This record gives sequence, C-alpha cells and structure tokens, in this order.
Amino acid sequence: MKIIKVKDTQMGGKEAFNLVKKDIEDGGKVLGLATGSSPITLYNEMTSSDLDFSNMTSVNLDEYVGLQPTNEQSYHYFMNEHLFNKKPFKNSYVPDGSNPDAEAATSDYDKIIEDNPIDLQILGIGRNGHIGFNEPGSPFDGKTRKVGLTESTIEANTRFFEDEKDVPRFAYSMGIGSIMKAKKIILLAYGENKADAIAATVDGFATEDCPASALQNHPDVTLIIDDAAASKLK
Repeated sequence: MKIIKVKDTQMGGKEAFNLVKKDIEDGGKVLGLATGSSPITLYNEMTSSDLDFSNMTSVNLDEYVGLQPTNEQSYHYFMNEHLFNKKPFKNSYVPDGSNPDAEAATSDYDKIIEDNPIDLQILGIGRNGHIGFNEPGSPFDGKTRKVGLTESTIEANTRFFEDEKDVPRFAYSMGIGSIMKAKKIILLAYGENKADAIAATVDGFATEDCPASALQNHPDVTLIIDDAAASKLK
C-alpha cells in the first residue's frame, strides 16, 4: 500500500483528483465511486475541472434498500447532487435500492460490474473498517448482496435523518471480491475516528474482522489520509 498524508480534506481531494486525472490520461474508462463525506472534496475537484467524463462510465458501491432514487438520503440523489448533475458520465450505475427483489437487484448489478470492469475504485472506510457496506464478517470473495447494517453504522448515519427510526437497516452493496477486481484503488480517510480502522487495515492481519484489510492483498492501493486518521499507524 502507498500512503499519502495530507493536512486536510481539501488537500486530500486534490491528491485524489490528480490520481483520477492520471488514470483517465492513461486510458481508464470506468470509475468506481463511493458516497459519504470522504469523497466530497474529490468530487468538488472533478466538477470544477475541465475534465470531460461524457465518454466514461461510473459504477457506485452501494445503495440503501427501500429508498427511491429521488429520496434526498439515497445514494442516487447524493451522486447527482455532488457529481453527475455537473459532470455527466456516459453511463452511471447505482444499485437499485427501490427493487425489493434482492436476488434480482444484486444479480443485475453483478452483471453491470462484469460488463464494466473498474479501472479505478474510490473507497471510504467506516469506523469498523467497512468498505462499501461490507461490514465485519463479510467474505473477501463476496459479490453484490443485500447486507444488514451494524448498529455502529446505523448510529453513524443517524445524523442524516430526521429520526433514527428512518435510517435504513439494509443496503445493496458491491462485495469485497468485486472491489478487489478493480485495477487500482484509492481509499480516503480523515479524522481521529478513522484511526483504529486505518491501523487495522495497514498494520493488522488480513481478516474479515476488518473488511478493508483485504486491500493488503491488492497490487495497487493508495491511501490518502490526514494526520488524525494516520495517528495510530506503527
């Protein structure tokens, strides 16, 4: 793993953007994208740039089950607001959280991933080491599936909803096995609350107890982290 330390999220966004730009210049056509606060400064850099994404494809990691794409808390909505409305892609894929048929929704998404091999995957990381919504215990060879969210993840998401009971309990998520097939991976992490997860990812054993530790087995991973997130690295 390559580690780039930055002073803040703004600098992290710039560093990540430079890697995205280089990947596109080198012929990359498919970006794997993430939601959450960590990639926002990257998306700001992308939307304010002169890069043209109209011939590219994006494939998102996950989506809440039960939310329509128009719901302001859906990841469809998030991506439209932060990226796609300003910088459209030729094709943009997000799991269909409005489809109650989990088997159909996940198999359809696996086919999309298979048809659009990811050149560069953007990741955030949860406080418990989750990537996508692959919570601790998720198999390293997993494909897209319906996952139950842990209490810590539900608690972390509560700030986005008016009432805790409105927070979705399930999501459709790209599996770790699919994430690992990306040619390159960038993981973004900021803040002291990510320090334990980053330490487990980099310095710990590769174990399903920390899903992000699977990245130890990938040939091209770059971590962009601030000093607080890096504070417990050996």
